[in-house]
Amino acid sequence: MVSSTSLGPSWHACFSTRHSATTTNATTVTARISLNNVSHSSPPPPLVVQKRSWLDKSIIPLAASMTLLLSPYNANAQILSGFPGLESVPGPELPKIDSLARFNEENQKRYAENDARFKESPILKELLERSKLNKEKNKQAIQDKYCIRGAEWGVGDCSAEGMSPQDRDEFIAMLKKKAGVE
Repeated sequence: MVSSTSLGPSWHACFSTRHSATTTNATTVTARISLNNVSHSSPPPPLVVQKRSWLDKSIIPLAASMTLLLSPYNANAQILSGFPGLESVPGPELPKIDSLARFNEENQKRYAENDARFKESPILKELLERSKLNKEKNKQAIQDKYCIRGAEWGVGDCSAEGMSPQDRDEFIAMLKKKAGVE
């Protein structure tokens, strides 16, 4: 009989059933050794089992999702195609209460009057004018800031690239004075 140790390491022994033939004193003995049930082989480490379950949990859904996304066929709604949805169904007619309707009309008139009065108020006109002036002033300040930066770095429309160092310094000083930075 052939022992399991003569077959090599136990991790080789987990693939299939092996037939072995040996000769002892002119007698041929055929032994069938089940390598899946070798008593001294240890179970696979738990890390391998975890990798397989992680792999099964992540790769299979990913493959199915990619198959659906990259599929050249259009999805068919079949049973719901042509169904307009619940939004298109009119709701029930609610009873109308005269006192609530009059109250709503009075509120709408009052809101319209207040809006018109607010739009014509001198305070709103003054704030809008100030906002317009601030917008123009801030726009010019931003342009001046970028012009000074471009002159210092030697890039853009305000570049002082071709000037001598003295002319460059005078040009940057003039820009800063104009912008009110100094």
